[in-house]
Amino acid sequence: MSNPKSLKKAVIHIDGDAFFVSCEVAMNPALKGKCVVTGGERSIASAVSYEAKAKGVIRGMPIFQIRKICPEIIVVHSHYDSYGIFSKRMFNIVRRYTDVVEEYSIDECFADITDSGPSYEILARKIKEEVERELGITVSLGLAPNKVLAKVASKWQKPSGLTVISADKIDEFLNGLAVGKIWGIGPQTSALLAKFGIKTAGEFKNKPEWWIKETLASPYHDLWREINGESVFPIDSSGKHEYKSIQKTGTFKPPTNSKKFLLAELSIHAEDACFKARKCGLATLCFSFFLKTKDFRYIRKEITLPQETSAPQDIIKAINAHFDDIFDPHLLYRSTGITIFRLLPDLGIKKDLFGQSEKDEKIREVLKVMDKLDHRFGSRSVYLASSKNAAGKDMGKIAHGHKRFAIPIIGDVT
Repeated sequence: MSNPKSLKKAVIHIDGDAFFVSCEVAMNPALKGKCVVTGGERSIASAVSYEAKAKGVIRGMPIFQIRKICPEIIVVHSHYDSYGIFSKRMFNIVRRYTDVVEEYSIDECFADITDSGPSYEILARKIKEEVERELGITVSLGLAPNKVLAKVASKWQKPSGLTVISADKIDEFLNGLAVGKIWGIGPQTSALLAKFGIKTAGEFKNKPEWWIKETLASPYHDLWREINGESVFPIDSSGKHEYKSIQKTGTFKPPTNSKKFLLAELSIHAEDACFKARKCGLATLCFSFFLKTKDFRYIRKEITLPQETSAPQDIIKAINAHFDDIFDPHLLYRSTGITIFRLLPDLGIKKDLFGQSEKDEKIREVLKVMDKLDHRFGSRSVYLASSKNAAGKDMGKIAHGHKRFAIPIIGDVT
């Protein structure tokens, strides 16, 4: 394809296919073509081979449940250090052709290849082939005028696909694509757009600019510009600051069955995970929390939130509502943990039809102040009241010469 006519700017998005499993297969070729999951150390699937997906296995499913629907499953423990090496080598291959590379997550990156070769498609295919040949894994690659469309393209054909969305082909890809498939549009925004009859990305793209500005928060105008072919979101090559998931855990002694204590520990994890998400400009749609018994047995609950959030009190309320689903007062517990995932760019508070956005904006401003105080005076200078009874946090005492304060107005979620 002719570079000047098809793409004035060329961005690629590389997405590893079932990355953790793919790395395991590369290290042990005997696993190739078989039903494999990683996550044996937690008894929960963290990655799933395409062969296992075809049998109905999904990420996050407990191993005991997987064995019922897929008896031939091969369960391996995760080797995160090895996955990190594969990731670094993949990014280094991309950097052979451009210095403008954004490490979006351990298995994803964006890269600007504008003016890097006579044919962007040939160059993209060369990068893909080198990654797969040298590392023994497969990746799917999207090539488009900007980050949002490149991410659409990389998801279009999996595994091991290469999809090009040139400026004159955007409508062909977006007209039948659900609007919620666009990077940055979560369930709440999808529901809001549906009330205006917008169900596909193509319908969103074709709304007039004045309507977008009047109806949605300003970051959605930038997103609308991207799916109309403009390049708005820059590629940040300064270093990795995005994550697919954020996990916070803690172990304590002696083991306990105190519900109040365990909820306070989970509250601390929610605060820490959300603080990190806000630092990275992210919001979460899903999270899981676990209790680990004295005899090292994990009991876990996964929850989908009604809307994306970076506010810990939203997560804490959901934990309170579902805690008894996994808590047994007759057992003793030695650790707790929380993982937030399905992370999206935090585009701010969306306008809504129900008056909730004004309340959310006030909470958001309080969290900004809390983040500034933590940065200035140290971790948890200000904390949620629901975290007060956590172990070893020394809440309410003098730390670094400063008094610590609980914020019951947003922390009291019982």
